[in-house]
Amino acid sequence: MPLIPEEPQIHESVPGPRATPAAGRTAPTPRPVPGPGPRPAPRRPGSPGPNRGSAGTSSAQSQRTTSDATKPLPTAPAASAAKTPAAKATPQIQLIPATVEGALDAADEAVDLLLDSGRAPADILVLTTGEQHPWAAHELSFGEASYWAQHDAGDDVFYADAGADRAKGRPVVIVAVNGGANDAVAHTLPEAMGRAGTLLIVCGDPKRINTLIGPGA
Repeated sequence: MPLIPEEPQIHESVPGPRATPAAGRTAPTPRPVPGPGPRPAPRRPGSPGPNRGSAGTSSAQSQRTTSDATKPLPTAPAASAAKTPAAKATPQIQLIPATVEGALDAADEAVDLLLDSGRAPADILVLTTGEQHPWAAHELSFGEASYWAQHDAGDDVFYADAGADRAKGRPVVIVAVNGGANDAVAHTLPEAMGRAGTLLIVCGDPKRINTLIGPGA
């Protein structure tokens, strides 16, 4: 009686246990192994690489991304692109009557009143059209470097000549008209107004000041 050869048993080619698909879930279809063919050219330095997003990204999302990339970006109107800076508010002007000799004393009294009302010392700048304020003359005796260093620090009331271009504006500017030619004073007052943020105080002869800047200023 001839022997019937037994059917050879097929063994798994991959060693190790094989994952059993969960109940109700189909086993994933094995991906095809790419066959031989031309290899992709290596990327040049700086060229963008492939998208390394999640593997579950749908083709619809890819198409939407492609279509969005081809849409032209909206162009902002020219008027909104260049924003116009807000106009600087005109400071309030106060005139304190004083003679040429008493202008410095009137300016010092104005500083004291401002400090007593709660104004910070760093907010006040005092300018003189004639002789320097005694504080400025004393500090300048140690050299201009240390004098202007105090100005740049901005920690206290600062006194300067009205013609000093280096003096920066502050919220309150006080001008002591204690001398100087009319042309110089007429040039100083508009500049002081530009340096003042909220308040400009002018200590001097009201008739002379109104003549130089006009009563409606």
